[in-house]
Amino acid sequence: MDLKLTNKVAIVLAASKGLGKAIATTLSAEGAKVIIGSRDKAELDKTAAEIQQLTGNEVVAMAIDMSKGEDIEAFIKNVGDRFGHIDILLNNAGGPPFDKFENFDDAQWQKAFELNLLSMARTSRLVLPYMQKAGGGRIINIISGSVKSVLANSVLSTSMRMGVVGMAKMMADEFGPYNITVNNVAPGLILTDRIKDTLPKGEDPEKAMKEKAKNIPLGRIGDPEELAAMVAFLASGQASYISGTTIQVDGGANRAIF
Repeated sequence: MDLKLTNKVAIVLAASKGLGKAIATTLSAEGAKVIIGSRDKAELDKTAAEIQQLTGNEVVAMAIDMSKGEDIEAFIKNVGDRFGHIDILLNNAGGPPFDKFENFDDAQWQKAFELNLLSMARTSRLVLPYMQKAGGGRIINIISGSVKSVLANSVLSTSMRMGVVGMAKMMADEFGPYNITVNNVAPGLILTDRIKDTLPKGEDPEKAMKEKAKNIPLGRIGDPEELAAMVAFLASGQASYISGTTIQVDGGANRAIF
């Protein structure tokens, strides 16, 4: 299947590792011009070189702190000035800490808001003129399976991700006439460093992962590349009639019917 991504300009955020890196690699392999962003410039440059060597396509690395409005504005402007248009925006940011509701103060709520909701509003607003100029575009938000099913101690993440779901639905309605689709991808258990860090210390990693996966119908934790494949499809010309949706990539772990 030709995803029609050749020479599309794609921004992938929080892309130095984990899901962002896998998504950037997949889009680059499909021929997109990928611009990756994260705070750690050294790690970002390393990732860009790795992807470029693997895919043979240029990957541009630009440092950005997603919690700072001025960083986001400068980042989007740099991409727009360099390429003239932006076709794909992959919104992604590290998740807030897990804990009980009663243990979070105002500062932690504010930080989660700025990183996991406001940042996505900012990037989406700033890419809009470039996508309008290009005659269309794709905005894809990486959120969490907690928007579909209760996840213990995830009050900060769930609250902000639910905000993204509502925002994306409104944006899909408003941006439809511009031929811009807006969708969310909600990962379940995907094998990233964040998941590895939650494994009990001192236990056999394979045994610990099997324990984590025991309630997943497919019987295993997902690979980042499997989620990246969904993102690539949503970014493609083949997904031109999909908008305003939240799609889970979780091996069937969520049992909810709706």
